[in-house]
Amino acid sequence: MLLDVMERTEPRRAKIFDVEIAGVATAVPAYKIDQAYITERSRIYHPQFAHMESLFANTGIATRYFCEPADWYTVPRSWEERTASFQRHAIDLLERVSVDAIAKAGLELKDISAIVTNTITGLAIPSLDAMLMNRLDFAPDTERLPIFGIGCGGGVAGLARSTRLAQTFPGGNVLFLTVDLCSLCLRINDPSAAMYVSAALFGDGAAAVVLRNTSTGNDGGGRAGARVVAVGEHLWRDTEYIMGWDIKNDGFGVVLSAKLPSLMAERLGSALTGFLDRHGMTLKDFDGFLLHPGGSKVLDVAEGILGVKPEALEPSRTVLHDFGNMSSATALFVLQYAIKSGRRGRHLLCAFGPGFSAYFVVVDL
Repeated sequence: MLLDVMERTEPRRAKIFDVEIAGVATAVPAYKIDQAYITERSRIYHPQFAHMESLFANTGIATRYFCEPADWYTVPRSWEERTASFQRHAIDLLERVSVDAIAKAGLELKDISAIVTNTITGLAIPSLDAMLMNRLDFAPDTERLPIFGIGCGGGVAGLARSTRLAQTFPGGNVLFLTVDLCSLCLRINDPSAAMYVSAALFGDGAAAVVLRNTSTGNDGGGRAGARVVAVGEHLWRDTEYIMGWDIKNDGFGVVLSAKLPSLMAERLGSALTGFLDRHGMTLKDFDGFLLHPGGSKVLDVAEGILGVKPEALEPSRTVLHDFGNMSSATALFVLQYAIKSGRRGRHLLCAFGPGFSAYFVVVDL
């Protein structure tokens, strides 16, 4: 009876998964676009928002990457054109990051037990993972899980789902892939403020993470990679209006509320505390924070909630500066930056997506 009471009242301690991050890779498409160029274009196509032009200078973004040449976006495009471009460029990027991440993990394609693929900016049936298996020589019995609809949170949420899946493959390896081509969702004939704001923020990119199940001593023969410690998420009810898509005749219509920063300021702290409490942790347990950089204002809010100085979020701000907001892929660019720059210790990955939801992954680097 006493044991039952203890189990109900004591906080649940973080369970370290038998999963390590064996390889991380990122890629961007060919066309590098300066923020100054996009600012100039905005004056032409959205003159009604001239009073908001300072937005472009205050995003913290210097450059972004688009999958099509700049002029491609200056005329209306159909669903068919957007989808053809999405499938062509998404597969090219996924091939690049898959080969790179698997090589970094010291593995071959046949060593992958399962592929999890995430996106929010385009459609493909058969799914992207099936298309990729027709291009790369994965084993035909490789399990596949496509994910759609998690938006900017998809990089962290997908990493969490992939970790749980990897836990079920003793000695196996799971390849998590995410790609978002946000530029293809720019609609030049959309006069909304949400489209104007998104034009100031979003770019294109892809990322891959190889997760290795180490429960049978499968450590790859090298230095242990980052280990996944805990995963979780939180959904706030009745917040669908914060972020998402409307379906238009010529593509996705962006839903992006100006209330997003204030909602985070009011509610993220309690959601994060709840997640940490469930896993027996506090903010003092962390050596660093790897946040999805939705924009400079979002990072400013996060600094206040975490009680840290701006330099604490340097990985997020650097990725935002160099690449913009690539939706789901961005958080994994931040993770790769942290690993490459030699950061060590316990780190919290955090991202946000439609729902409105927050997603958390704790890693020991």
